[in-house]
Amino acid sequence: MSTLRGRGTVEGLPEWDRCAVMGVVNVTPDSFSDGGRWFDTTTAVKHGLDLVAEGADLVDVGGESTRPGATRVDEDEELRRVVPVVRGLAAEGVAVSVDTMRASVAEQAVAAGAVLVNDVSGGLADPAMVPAVAAARVPFVVMHWRGFSETMNSRAVYTDVVAEVLAELRARMDAVIAGGIAPEYLVVDPGLGFAKQAGHDLALLAHLPELRSLGRPLLVAASRKRFLGHVLAGGEGSPPPARERDAATAAVSAIAAHQGAWAVRVHEVRATADAVRVARAVEGAAR
Repeated sequence: MSTLRGRGTVEGLPEWDRCAVMGVVNVTPDSFSDGGRWFDTTTAVKHGLDLVAEGADLVDVGGESTRPGATRVDEDEELRRVVPVVRGLAAEGVAVSVDTMRASVAEQAVAAGAVLVNDVSGGLADPAMVPAVAAARVPFVVMHWRGFSETMNSRAVYTDVVAEVLAELRARMDAVIAGGIAPEYLVVDPGLGFAKQAGHDLALLAHLPELRSLGRPLLVAASRKRFLGHVLAGGEGSPPPARERDAATAAVSAIAAHQGAWAVRVHEVRATADAVRVARAVEGAAR
């Protein structure tokens, strides 16, 4: 099986011969990793273009923090934050993903040029999302999700996290397909850090080939997350700040790429772009 066939392809998006790199632009004042740095539209667009120059294949624009405990931003404010940035990047020829749980934001972002909808709730937060994406005929990320940020930590209870995430993702995929989104437009995401403790995230990373049994391309979004801070802290140490977890993120990107992930979502692009290219070279040499 070729690497490309092994990773899968997504209708409406380019085909890459390696794991793709999705760069993150958080247009928020309160993101866990870089809140406020790219809050201005002009600055956010420039940052997105910088990520492309560093090797990003896609740029994911979001206007609502989904860190544990975060409260939701209102719809008008999310639209104000997101749509001008999507429009600015798309006008420069960037492949833009919109990170939103609201159908209205997804619709307006697609109208502004977004080519992918990345909904961390997999369409559960807004009943209008699946019909909107089906009508727009754009790719859709179905992430494993058990509830909003305020309560998700209390839902991190599993007997077998890999089996349960697989089953819940499969059920969500079936519901999304029944709602009108064609299977060839779907991407799946195990939802690292969402209703999961560090051990759960590591177990899912250790079993990415099993997640690929869902039959759709796999997006891995580990960048700067708490479980990496836990790993780096060791025994009784203090976790390093989010922006000091980029080397660990690149390590996860290499692992995910080697295990057949379709794309990795990261804040710091350059090291991950190098990591996925090295992983691709090693795969090529093994044939």
